[in-house]
Amino acid sequence: LQLDFWLAPRSPGYPVDIRVPFPSLQPLKAHLEANGVFYSIMIEDVQALVDHEQTEMLRSSRRQLPLSTNTFDYATYHSLDEIYTFMDLLVAENPNLVSKLEIGRSTENRPLYVLKVRIWGSWGDRRGGTRGKANLSSLLFQFSKGGTNRPAIWIDTGIHSREWVTQASGVWFAKKIVLDHENDKGLASILDKMDIFLEIVVNPDGFVFTQTQNRMWRKTRSRHPGSSCVGVDPNRNWDAGFGGPGASGNPCSETYHGPYANSEPEVKAIVDFVKNHGNIKAFVSIHSYSQLLFYPYGYTSTPVPDQKELDQISKKAVAALSSLYGTKYKYGSIITTIYQASGGTIDWTYNQGIKYSFTFELRDTGRYGFLLPAKEIVPTAQETWLALKVIMLHARNHPY
Repeated sequence: LQLDFWLAPRSPGYPVDIRVPFPSLQPLKAHLEANGVFYSIMIEDVQALVDHEQTEMLRSSRRQLPLSTNTFDYATYHSLDEIYTFMDLLVAENPNLVSKLEIGRSTENRPLYVLKVRIWGSWGDRRGGTRGKANLSSLLFQFSKGGTNRPAIWIDTGIHSREWVTQASGVWFAKKIVLDHENDKGLASILDKMDIFLEIVVNPDGFVFTQTQNRMWRKTRSRHPGSSCVGVDPNRNWDAGFGGPGASGNPCSETYHGPYANSEPEVKAIVDFVKNHGNIKAFVSIHSYSQLLFYPYGYTSTPVPDQKELDQISKKAVAALSSLYGTKYKYGSIITTIYQASGGTIDWTYNQGIKYSFTFELRDTGRYGFLLPAKEIVPTAQETWLALKVIMLHARNHPY
């Protein structure tokens, strides 16, 4: 039937979201009705939404390229090149605050960039902050005030390529940090003690593929011997319960875990960065959709030792998020809140000693799913930022 599970089966009583190719529609309806399974149609025509989204992006791209991040359109979806241009503009405008690191290269040799936000204290800080990073090519932004390898916060978006509201939110977060780093007392206090690293497009190959070939592509674009199917689920490729329940050994599956842990250069780049840095205290990986906030574990039902503290932080973060527009989130460990999933990002980071490890699933709950209208980008980012600040402030105020 070639069904595409947008929301996979979990506990009884929870919905399952499935994109159904037209030729499979009647057979699936007949099967559900024969088995007494209730269903409703959320999106009548997925292609119509995709076409509308593409039209809006084309209209936006035909405008003159922004000359500054102040004129960048945060309320539309952007191509990889446009996002990378935004990063360069942000760095050029804020040379004493933002720098760009390459932490690796993707399967198709695209740079993996991270933004680092930092107010440089001296030439010695600048030298120490950049040395040894030249061989890395994921783009990461770092925002910070002070010396090398201080306690740090990591935020990433776009690990699953079709989750476009995440990359768009990452762009908004980067600008928000620059705008508020002095005026927002809470953010200023975080940057006085900690650095912030932001990787906006974890999976650039997949992201480009969603914009040129298949909007619903989730995985990386690697190829492996013995199969004609392409790609690995980068959120099943980490060395935490790797290959266990909740991941697939079938290379054609959307949750294929890959031939071995860290096989994907996009994952390996982050693993190496985290290990080499050695002082990351909070790690937040941002997905969509479902309106959920998770902490570990996903691969085992054994509660983490810090379960009580992580649950309290989640409760506070979700309350902050909901305070802006009333968006309702659920929270809890991955395995108790949705389903068992092995080889996930934050299970690995937690096992590396990063106590404050969280995953968000942003808007919505299925009305549009991965095709969230662009008008919801900024509200989504705004409310999520409030939750991120709760997590970051807690990490700042509870050193370990």
